[in-house]
Amino acid sequence: MSSSLSFPRVRELHRPLVWFSASMALLAAIAFGGVLFDDRILVGVPIWTKPFKFAVSFVAYCMTLAWMLTLLPRGRRVGWWAGTAVAVTSLIEMVLITMQAIRGRQSHFNHETSFDSAVFQVMGATVALLWLAALVIAVLLLRARILDRATAWSVRLASLIALVGAAIGFVMTQPTPEQLAVGDDAGIVGAHSVGVPDGGPSMALTGWSTTGGDLRIAHFFGMHALQVIPLVLLLLVTLAPRFARLRDERVRLRLTFVASGTYAALFALVTWQALRGQALLDPDGVTLATAGAIALLGAGGTWAALRAPNHTVTAPTAKEFVS
Repeated sequence: MSSSLSFPRVRELHRPLVWFSASMALLAAIAFGGVLFDDRILVGVPIWTKPFKFAVSFVAYCMTLAWMLTLLPRGRRVGWWAGTAVAVTSLIEMVLITMQAIRGRQSHFNHETSFDSAVFQVMGATVALLWLAALVIAVLLLRARILDRATAWSVRLASLIALVGAAIGFVMTQPTPEQLAVGDDAGIVGAHSVGVPDGGPSMALTGWSTTGGDLRIAHFFGMHALQVIPLVLLLLVTLAPRFARLRDERVRLRLTFVASGTYAALFALVTWQALRGQALLDPDGVTLATAGAIALLGAGGTWAALRAPNHTVTAPTAKEFVS
């Protein structure tokens, strides 16, 4: 049994991403204190909720990127600059989000004053640059010759799903029908929720709407494929000493494809559910049927991956995947 799914020493990780992640861990602690002791409410939730959630999310996202960049056998200089761009743009975004929280102002979609509008426009530019830098990293991973194929495809597919998940953020900036009716007088342009106003009844901790669709669910679910899919492979590697079937790299590769496909299907489902204005915890029959079909296909794919004879294993090369 062999696997390149290992954790390098801290000094081998991308330093700007590591330092940014450390600063976000500190900010998360400060923001959590703000949630506890600052009684201000903004758009239906404690005002420090957004900095806290973004900080925690960035710790996971950027530390995962820092690890993925160590897997590159070539193109490390390009990867270093792309990772640095992610760290810098993310830092700018978090500074602006935190500043607006301190001011008691909404950071996203806010055009109520010229200053608020400028802040959101700068945030939009940083997010676009962040996405492009993440795209560069995804392309580098797609082209990289990583010896363990299961590891290679787990990071490639996770990166691609995360890119699509991040792109959901651009969908949120589009004006709602109610905002279009108001025209240029709308102070808020864009929304997290679909079918209901932002700031209504929501789930504890996440703040996701319980009465309508919420695009943040798809955004979150897609972006954190970056952690979930490699963690699934890590679990397979951890269990391999106890289960002989998992010791074969080809079996782990098949299971990686099944896990990635199932995750991508679930991401598509929660996106579709949100766009239909449907709350996550209030699915209709069609959503439940689709979720059931995905579960059955995932279970069937897992069974087939474990049962298939090893000589039938085929995996596309990175070049074939791109073409």
